[in-house]
Amino acid sequence: MASEAGRTYRLISSDSQPPAPGDLWTNRVPAQLRERAPRIVSLDHGDGWLVEGIAEPFSFGLTSCAGLPPEEMKAWIRFEEMRKGGWDSAVRCQEMDRDGVDAEVLFPTPRLQIALIANQDPEWHLAMVRAYNDWLSEYVAYAPERFAGLALLPNRGGAKAAVAELERVVGRPGMRGAMIGCWPNGTLTLEPEDDRLWAALVERNIPLTIHVSLAQALPPTVTKMKLPGYGRFFDAPNRILQLIFAGVFDRFPDLNVVVAEVDCGWVPYFKEQIDNNYRRLDAISDFHITALPSEYVERHLHFTYLTDPFGIE
Repeated sequence: MASEAGRTYRLISSDSQPPAPGDLWTNRVPAQLRERAPRIVSLDHGDGWLVEGIAEPFSFGLTSCAGLPPEEMKAWIRFEEMRKGGWDSAVRCQEMDRDGVDAEVLFPTPRLQIALIANQDPEWHLAMVRAYNDWLSEYVAYAPERFAGLALLPNRGGAKAAVAELERVVGRPGMRGAMIGCWPNGTLTLEPEDDRLWAALVERNIPLTIHVSLAQALPPTVTKMKLPGYGRFFDAPNRILQLIFAGVFDRFPDLNVVVAEVDCGWVPYFKEQIDNNYRRLDAISDFHITALPSEYVERHLHFTYLTDPFGIE
């Protein structure tokens, strides 16, 4: 595949997550919020992010360990131990060249993303989201032909605020899409007002992107997970069903949805089961949709995976 600039793309990472620099928010938010901004703090056992609403600093070593053998991966590291490509896009391009990666779609790291999304203070929330998007847009502008930056859209202030941020950021060099952390209305329940964002995305031919799951709870500080990653797709089916049965795809037939990092081996079973239940229950429930649920999945949904040979087969 070739771009308009003539670059040939053979391998594109559909979900990369550059760690944020430690001064991202303290340098960019309004003065009255700087004392409350996320920051890196040093502890005896390593550096961590201190974020409002989370009782203790949390580590970032396991989201900054690309290329290391498992025995060298550790939760707690010092910020200066991190690969510079995390915050220096020129260095990142060199690292991509070594890995044979031609381009990347860039998401925020999950725990920081959830911490921003779940904060209930509208002023804090919007300021931190805007600061992140400004940093990311500067980061991807170094090589816009190699990066697809995804703007993080706010969910305090309703769909109107989400659309305003979309219009403010998307279209800058390298800023090619947007993602949400919960529905634009600020809850995990779809509301009619959310249509304002879906319309704006369709108008710009931008997919709705969800990274793993939607969330309202602040992330835990625990770094050791007894079952790491196996349940990353648990939330996705519910969000897909909400979109289908709320009639979103009937009102916006050109809307595409990307659900990232959820794998895809479960999708055929999911389609079978939702069709089965629809056929049994529609006569008494009158769901008011115009196609089988599986058809909406086939037309509108896209999934990214980490390791899923079963799903690909």
